[in-house]
Amino acid sequence: MSIIRVHGAKQNNLKNVSVDIPKHQITVFTGRSGSGKSSLVFSTIAAESERLLNETYSTYIQHQLAQFSKPNVDLIEHLPVAMIINQKRLGGNSRSTVGTISDIYASVRLLWSRIGEPFVGYSDIFSFNNPKGMCPECSGLGYVENIDLDELLDYDKSLNEDAIQFPSFRPDSWRGKRYLYSGLFDNDKKLKDYTEDEFNTLLYTKPTKLKNPPENWPKTAKFEGLIHRFRRSFLLNDNFEKNRFKDAIDRVVTSKKCPTCLGKRLNPDVLQCKINDLDIADFTNLSIDEALHFIKQINSPKAKVIIEPLQQQLSSLSYIGLNYLTLSRETTTLSGGESQRIKLIRHLNSALSDLVYIIDEPSIGLHPDDIQRINEIIQSLKDKGNTVLVVEHDPDVISIADYIIDLGPLAGKNGGEITFTGNYESLLKSSTHTGIALRKQHQLKSDPRTSHDFINLEHIDRNNLKDVSVKMPKQAMTVVTGVAGSGKSSLIHAGLKQVPNTIFIDQKPVHASSRSNLLTYLNIFDDVRTYFSEITHLKKAMFSYNSEGACPECHGKGIIKTELAFMPDFTQTCDLCHGKRYKPEVLEAKIEGYNIADILALTVDEAISFFQEKKNIAQHLEALKSTGLNYMTLGQTLDTLSGGEIQRVKLSKYLTQTVHQHTFVFDEPTTGLHEDDIPILLNCFESLIYNNNTVVIIEHNLTMMTHADWIIDIGPFAGEKGGKLLYQGAPHGLLTINDSVTARHLQRYIDN
Repeated sequence: MSIIRVHGAKQNNLKNVSVDIPKHQITVFTGRSGSGKSSLVFSTIAAESERLLNETYSTYIQHQLAQFSKPNVDLIEHLPVAMIINQKRLGGNSRSTVGTISDIYASVRLLWSRIGEPFVGYSDIFSFNNPKGMCPECSGLGYVENIDLDELLDYDKSLNEDAIQFPSFRPDSWRGKRYLYSGLFDNDKKLKDYTEDEFNTLLYTKPTKLKNPPENWPKTAKFEGLIHRFRRSFLLNDNFEKNRFKDAIDRVVTSKKCPTCLGKRLNPDVLQCKINDLDIADFTNLSIDEALHFIKQINSPKAKVIIEPLQQQLSSLSYIGLNYLTLSRETTTLSGGESQRIKLIRHLNSALSDLVYIIDEPSIGLHPDDIQRINEIIQSLKDKGNTVLVVEHDPDVISIADYIIDLGPLAGKNGGEITFTGNYESLLKSSTHTGIALRKQHQLKSDPRTSHDFINLEHIDRNNLKDVSVKMPKQAMTVVTGVAGSGKSSLIHAGLKQVPNTIFIDQKPVHASSRSNLLTYLNIFDDVRTYFSEITHLKKAMFSYNSEGACPECHGKGIIKTELAFMPDFTQTCDLCHGKRYKPEVLEAKIEGYNIADILALTVDEAISFFQEKKNIAQHLEALKSTGLNYMTLGQTLDTLSGGEIQRVKLSKYLTQTVHQHTFVFDEPTTGLHEDDIPILLNCFESLIYNNNTVVIIEHNLTMMTHADWIIDIGPFAGEKGGKLLYQGAPHGLLTINDSVTARHLQRYIDN
């Protein structure tokens, strides 16, 4: 069959959606944020494809794979195997680089082992993750970390008085008790009074079985010096705790370039081996474009079979707009958009066809000039006989669709329906929010704000920026533009970090778990619980699913997970609380017919109506609504929010109180926003400026540029070909700059 047929999709806010999706075509899913696009494409179609594919493997293999529960859909017919290219950051750890994650470093190692001189060994010796090749001092990390004892210890205190200044080593914690219960120390003795032997025992003892341990010492435990335990727990491994205690680790640990390998990660013998005067680390520190130039200069018939595919891989990275990256760049530092593009090029040369590629907002983090290349790649995936499904807001990506499915009409409970299916020309004529937004004519701001008072950033040297100076008008909106990697973020972050009263509102996830929700982040869950306690006369702690009110069966999680040997984990909704997380008696306590779980299920809009008399709660909810997040439910956990949604939640915190004389910096605030929702965000910025604040926006979105009072354009291109100030001033002046690719696309946008 030449269609994928979805029957009765009810996942999240989808209202029994049935739709036919053409195969071997590009279908773009549009609609406002929260309309149900991701629920249909990712939570239903992609999840079902992965679940059915996993079921074909043995139970042992299934246990090793990510688990997908059956989505809430009646049936999906003619569903191909899905390849999902999402915005999830590549992550990894300090040992994972652009070179290793893309498999390019394997070819580079082979090349140096084949023609590098002098010969030092085969390709595995060039791996900084191999004990034979890694630098012995830093174990292949390129940097060494030292623990600052003056930060870790308070010498004026005893172990009983919290002498170890780190959250998980407090006297009442299990790690702290490993010292208090050891019987090796006088727990009331100040550290400054310790003998040298006592101090060495506390800090440097290797894991040892205690000879005569006290009664309260765990039977199988070994005593381990504080330095060894700290290094093992927080420095040698990338784990959940390392993220959880990041601020405390940053205070205690100092990091510097390894003095032995100078950051090159490999041992001195391996670094002797060179091609055209470069060792392998010198090569991986080149930008992709520079690396490509270097490879083209190598003339070796013996290595031709390695060089040609390597050249092709590097060309793909450059073509997709990542020419400014280096192969040595750690994957943990890549943005969601950069991660997605690396995933995308993995599929460019794949021989597989008849797959369904599912791509999540490929325009994110991309300048309009780079979006044209992404469009070509999407087209090439289709030309190889695949079906491509794209969730997208960007007009330039929507325009290449063979077929468009629009969801809405609004968001959350007011969305979840198919409002349009058809081609691009028909969408433009439709009465949907997407059609209306795409038809809209755009002009540059006719009367931009002028100011005699400027923020001056002078002589900025950072990454590819060389002595760049710019100025930004106070109490106005400055938009900073330029292709990805041109130096926009480097300029603003390096320059404004020194300026007092600067607030950076980015898209980085807040440290959150499945137990933290919108209300906890906004610090109003406490007010909600107090209100319920006052009216119902139950203890306040009963209205917390992390405390006394938790359902005894699922401990406040709402689900029961059963681990089965050699079988996937089995997750089911808790039978006692039916997923509501609370004890039965808490669910019986109601205000105006609503229990606490009903409140958490309300959207922001509904909750504003419910709490209209409780100004301290309603004020925060109104601020959320003003950023366009009115469709979210109060109990939505923070770990399910997109980058754009997180940024708007952070912004809402500053809209509940009047802040004056501050500079607000936003990094691509239109991420994940429908064109029709951009005016909502602009109103927030206007409100900040009205209160005498300055707004600086790093942005690729052309609509946002048309509302600027002042534009700073960095370029002309990325990496070494960027980093120059092309223009600063009123928006109209940018259009006269011939070197600016931003100007070219902005002119096209206002001419349409």
